[in-house]
Amino acid sequence: MNSIRKEITDRSDIAILVDEFYKKIRADKEIGFYFNNTITDWEEHLNKLTDFWEMNLFGGKKYKGDPLKAHVEVEQKFQHQIGPNEFGIWLNYWAQTLDELYEGENVSILKRRARKMGTFIYMEMFKSRS
Repeated sequence: MNSIRKEITDRSDIAILVDEFYKKIRADKEIGFYFNNTITDWEEHLNKLTDFWEMNLFGGKKYKGDPLKAHVEVEQKFQHQIGPNEFGIWLNYWAQTLDELYEGENVSILKRRARKMGTFIYMEMFKSRS
């Protein structure tokens, strides 16, 4: 166990989390191509996702976007190939990255919210298929 883990206390912690998480995602042989073939400006994307998770954990209104619409569009782009396995890989990397970097209640909160969000987004993608 890494003895330098700390609590998630501010935006800079979220930014590190998002950056490290997406390094893993982009390199993954099973799901990386979904991201690498969709996102054209990684700096912008990482900043937007930092806004999203910062808002999700600490409140505020920095995040601008519609994650449901964005994920449905990606799912359609890839002919409805995205399923529970892909979401499971994503979620495992999220939990792994959180555990590598941080400790405390906010880690548990972000894991729980990612699980709920992943389920909700997957269900919306599935409904959009009909």
